[in-house]
Amino acid sequence: MNPADPNFIDVNAYLDRIGDSGDRTPSPEVLERLHFNHVTRIPFENLDIHLGRPIRLDLASLQSKLVWSRRGGYCFEQNTLFAAVLEELGFHVTRLSGRVRLRTHRATPRTHMFLNITLKNTTWLADVGFGGEGLFRPIPMVSGPSSHQHDRTFRLIDDEGLWVLQSLIEGIWTDLYAFTLEPQHSIDCEVGNYYTSTHPDSPFLRTLTVQSRTPEVRQVLRNRELEIRRGGQATLRTIASDEELLHVLTECFDLRFPPGTRFQSIVSALPANVASEL
Repeated sequence: MNPADPNFIDVNAYLDRIGDSGDRTPSPEVLERLHFNHVTRIPFENLDIHLGRPIRLDLASLQSKLVWSRRGGYCFEQNTLFAAVLEELGFHVTRLSGRVRLRTHRATPRTHMFLNITLKNTTWLADVGFGGEGLFRPIPMVSGPSSHQHDRTFRLIDDEGLWVLQSLIEGIWTDLYAFTLEPQHSIDCEVGNYYTSTHPDSPFLRTLTVQSRTPEVRQVLRNRELEIRRGGQATLRTIASDEELLHVLTECFDLRFPPGTRFQSIVSALPANVASEL
């Protein structure tokens, strides 16, 4: 494919970014491996919003940012990139959107993007863009059975005609997000992305966040609070200066910014009504 083509995706560069050199034949095993490698190597972050930069979803911009510049992104960026790679490899991908329920009891807009993958008459929920509480691996689109993934357990349930992804958090099944199977088109994702990155009520404008996870360690930065969790032990650190913040981004998340970089609208605490992937 011609690199000048707007649909061009450099699969080799992407696979190098996530440290993957295995088989590429469409199968549940390959899907699981790619999903795991993606979420453990590309951080969830919304830093461009706090640098006053637009969030672009065209493939050239996504590859420039997440692959070649070794940055992270949030759901629209991460899952758009992942979907393009899967389609180039021969997977059948449907883009979906949902309403986040985590840490909120109010109705939220449909601003979380994720994927439905069909393989030989079996469908899978794949989501590399939900941050620290999200899936390590895809799960079958079946209501009821639980999927244990390292320190998390997930399941899908039917809630009055809606699919709901839940996580077992401190012994309680907790809703992460609710959705239907209505396919989403590129323009639907653009609208949701525009709201998420520009609307004054969007939590992404009020809270800077970077999140990374492996089976051993979860790191979550929210504004100037950094939580690092290893097993059942958690440490909390308050970041005292702009220079220390840049150091944390490099040392903890492998995100590098020029000296003197300053992020807008950083406050010291997370507002009580902020929910979503944050």
